[in-house]
Amino acid sequence: MKLRINWDALGIGTSVACAIHCALLPLFLTSLPLFGVNIIHNTFFEVGMIVLAFFIGSYSLYHGFKKHHHSLLPLLVFFTGFTFLVLKQFFARFETWLLIPAVLLIISAHLINYKSCRVHNHAHRDDCSH
Repeated sequence: MKLRINWDALGIGTSVACAIHCALLPLFLTSLPLFGVNIIHNTFFEVGMIVLAFFIGSYSLYHGFKKHHHSLLPLLVFFTGFTFLVLKQFFARFETWLLIPAVLLIISAHLINYKSCRVHNHAHRDDCSH
């Protein structure tokens, strides 16, 4: 039995986890500093989540591009959203205004990729290596 990972689902899950962390964690877990735990606005945690989302999302979308649909649209939408996500780290004053389009674009990229992979089901080009 071969284990198959749905990279789009994992990418969407990572994006949703990031959105939950950024939006809901401050509301529900404001008591964590009382216990010595501070992951809210922790730079290392934030950067770690961004790096994790970048690697999983990039691999997922590259796999869909190379093996299935050969469309750059999901990659362009993903990197546009990721630009907003990175800018959020540098412009904390506009965090919410940058986070909302970032998450929507990243999740949209995975949904576009998922649908494109299912529609084309291995649309081959001359440069395909499989």
